[in-house]
Amino acid sequence: MADRGASALSLPQDWPAHPDPILALNRMGSFDWDLDAGLFHMDAQAFKVFDLLPEEYDDRPETLALRVPPPEAARLDAVVSRAIKDGSENYGVYFRIRCRDGTSRWTHTQGYIRRDDSGRPRRVVGIVRDATEELADSEACSHRAAQHEAFRQQTGVVQVISAALAHARSIQDVIDVLKDTHGVRHLGAASLVMGLVEAGRIRLVAEGPAGSFVPGTRVTRIDEPYPMSEVVRTLSPRFIESPEEFAESYPILWPHLHDLHITSAVYLPLIAQARPIGAMGLLYDDRRGFSAEERAVLVALGSSIAQSLMRARLYEQEKDLAQGLQQAMLPRTIPRVRGADIAVRYRSAALGRDIGGDWYDVIPLPGGGRVGAVIGDVQGHDTHAAAVMGQLRIVLRAYAAEGHTPATVMARASVFLHELDTDRFATCLYAQADLATGVIQMVRAGHIDPLVRRNDGTCDRVPVEGGLPLGLSAEFGRLEYPVSTLELDPGHTLLLCTDGLVEQPGTDLDDSMRGLATLIGNGPDEVRDLADRLIRLAEEQAGDDDVALLLLRRRVPDAARACGRLRQHVAPGDAEALIQARHMIRAAVRAWGARDRADEIELVADELITNALIHTEGSAIVTLRALDGSDHRLRIEVEDSSSALPRRREAGEQGVSGRGLLLVDRLADVWGVEARGGGKAVWCEFRIP
Repeated sequence: MADRGASALSLPQDWPAHPDPILALNRMGSFDWDLDAGLFHMDAQAFKVFDLLPEEYDDRPETLALRVPPPEAARLDAVVSRAIKDGSENYGVYFRIRCRDGTSRWTHTQGYIRRDDSGRPRRVVGIVRDATEELADSEACSHRAAQHEAFRQQTGVVQVISAALAHARSIQDVIDVLKDTHGVRHLGAASLVMGLVEAGRIRLVAEGPAGSFVPGTRVTRIDEPYPMSEVVRTLSPRFIESPEEFAESYPILWPHLHDLHITSAVYLPLIAQARPIGAMGLLYDDRRGFSAEERAVLVALGSSIAQSLMRARLYEQEKDLAQGLQQAMLPRTIPRVRGADIAVRYRSAALGRDIGGDWYDVIPLPGGGRVGAVIGDVQGHDTHAAAVMGQLRIVLRAYAAEGHTPATVMARASVFLHELDTDRFATCLYAQADLATGVIQMVRAGHIDPLVRRNDGTCDRVPVEGGLPLGLSAEFGRLEYPVSTLELDPGHTLLLCTDGLVEQPGTDLDDSMRGLATLIGNGPDEVRDLADRLIRLAEEQAGDDDVALLLLRRRVPDAARACGRLRQHVAPGDAEALIQARHMIRAAVRAWGARDRADEIELVADELITNALIHTEGSAIVTLRALDGSDHRLRIEVEDSSSALPRRREAGEQGVSGRGLLLVDRLADVWGVEARGGGKAVWCEFRIP
């Protein structure tokens, strides 16, 4: 028979084959252990497995300690002893031996225990074999399985991170997602750095753990020899697989990272819209190298982060634009008003690119001591709504500053909005407050009611009879805006707000208003602190509508009684203005403590106003003053544009006219006439308790 190969042994020609060459071909040796004599006999192949020479061995198992380290020998003895004691017929165990050249080799032994008739163990016969390749293949399979599991976990983490990044609306949101419990720490990274490209430089915006950044790298140039600069220049990721490679590639940076025990790192360019917007680095302290699958996962992660950063940057820019435009349309400053503490706040909608039409305004009114407070909301959330709001605010402010009544101001503003040729309407609430008397006249155009907080902490919604929203004149003809009057006592606070503060999807408006009233009642007394708390509520609700609010608190006067002043303009033929003037006089007189003389004062004032309207054929301006002195007095002045002095006449038996000045002279404590430029003022005074 021809020689077929390079076998170490020659097989005998007879059949079946003998066991010794079969064991040798399979790299197995045999042993026979005489337990009574304590002799451990091995064949030639067993010597090869243990890497022993025959002259080095004396058939005693203790001599095997030359190749079997003590820990392995103890573990092997424990397995054999347990098998002998528990009556087992055989055993098997893997153990390591130390070869002649100092390397380790995995070995496997399998023994059969021979017992006598009484069950006493007498001999152990078995085999030993080299198991290095076997375990190497097993370890390789386990390693591949572990890599696959790690890849699966990393892919899952990337999916979780990408899902969370989809909701990020700011750069800080992106950073928070990466640094939270579902972030890159689950990818095995020990440290994170991130920088954004700004004007040819890279500004570090995140590092983790805190304080782990390298001194001098907070802002770096793109052409500097740092890994983030390199990936920004090349637009390619940089995988660093060992400390030696890190030290060789970046000698300036590596000394600062040495104490962090970094073993590998990856730096990813953050590319959006085909240009680099930044870079991110993940540093590891427990691994070397990256598989192809891991590289793909990390590159995908970098792409997802880059897109999220771009969306966040655009969102922040849009939000800044919206807030800037909105703030430009709102009053830059709120005037200081004597006798009141005023606070205003505004919060833009949760959707950053939406610009709302909410506004507030505080308007000093003629005559002193009076102020107008406005809150409003133009329909829509876009630049057109903001533009309409800006024009409407200016016009309403101009009408109010001219001294018109609240109803007239609102009606003219509605006509103006209609004539703008826009499809938008607006809701609004306008309040004229005399801070000396506390009398507030309010008109409402489709807006929500105001609220009043009292000194005892109670807060209630104030029902105000309303008219249609501004801008609907053409559809419904002449608009009527009824005036409601409220007396605001010293220390009480009036709150005006837009519906964004109270309206929530699925919630009844009345319930929301009651909840807001409770919150205001439990809030701080100081109006600025209360405004801050309310705007924080709006931030927490994160609604899709803007919020504007205005708080006006009437101060408690230092003295028991302060000088008050009210003024009303009455035009010829304006019956509504005349009614409002009478109502204002009646409310003010009672608020000033002259209730006992209210009928007399109202009658005298009515006569003076009527005389001015009839005899001058022009408008009249009615002014009420509460005067402090040794005796408290209330003064009424009626101004007109005629210089002709009034004449007291005797009325006939059937005459109607001629009795006005007689009533004034009879009822008032004192009266007179003063020249006022091209006109005059007829005045009278009443002593009050």
